[in-house]
Amino acid sequence: MASRDETGQCGLLGTKFLISAQDMERAVAFYRDVIGLEVRVQSPWWSELSYGTSIVALHGGGSGEFRATGLSFTVRDINAACAAVVRGGGILRSEPEDRGDEGIYLADLTDPEGNAFMMSQDK
Repeated sequence: MASRDETGQCGLLGTKFLISAQDMERAVAFYRDVIGLEVRVQSPWWSELSYGTSIVALHGGGSGEFRATGLSFTVRDINAACAAVVRGGGILRSEPEDRGDEGIYLADLTDPEGNAFMMSQDK
């Protein structure tokens, strides 16, 4: 059995989630100021923001059109978080929903760049 210090055969170091940005400054501001990620690297075509060892990487050249991403954040207060996203220029696509036996409340949102993401709160 592998110990927690081992990183598998790939030598895994972390997680990086790539999404597109039409307006890099706006995207960085949204993920920094609204979501609360820390800017690690910022340029007009590539930026990285982190929380712990997880990284959201923004690639320039996005169209601004809606696109599903699979990106999801867990928050303390989903209603307050959804309101902050809307104030920050995002879109609330579905109100927080009680997901029953899944043990969470879940909302679907979109950032100002058209990237869909989810927010969840543990019950």
